[in-house]
Amino acid sequence: MGVVTALVRSSFLVDAVYAASAREYGLTQQQGQLLCVLMAQPYGMSELGAMLGLAKSSLTGLVDRTARNGLVRREPDPEDRRAARVALTAKGSALVADFYAETCRRIEALANGLDETERQTLADLLGRLVSDNEVPVVFMEKDEPSP
Repeated sequence: MGVVTALVRSSFLVDAVYAASAREYGLTQQQGQLLCVLMAQPYGMSELGAMLGLAKSSLTGLVDRTARNGLVRREPDPEDRRAARVALTAKGSALVADFYAETCRRIEALANGLDETERQTLADLLGRLVSDNEVPVVFMEKDEPSP
């Protein structure tokens, strides 16, 4: 299998696992992504839009729906009174902690057929690919500090 096919198929595989996990927690895949991003810290709408690759109207709808479910809230931006930041609520923090741990477990299990050396090689190569392409931090390592 070539690199293009392998990368595209693996992205579909991870996407499917992520979406299934989100459904089991009563979330859409996009809500799961939003909550995982907000684990690190509250963000402004423009930052969230850039990180999640969403247009302003799509992001507004996503935040509105997630806020109606009591998982996020808008709060004043301390640096710009005209702007708002999006933050997790206590309910959102509790839910995303469980969702994140379970999703990590499921995605980690995708590599169960690899030995430790192969797993490390895969992680190193994918990490370099992510770093070289400046992928936003939309899903953190368990022990990674906030950006």
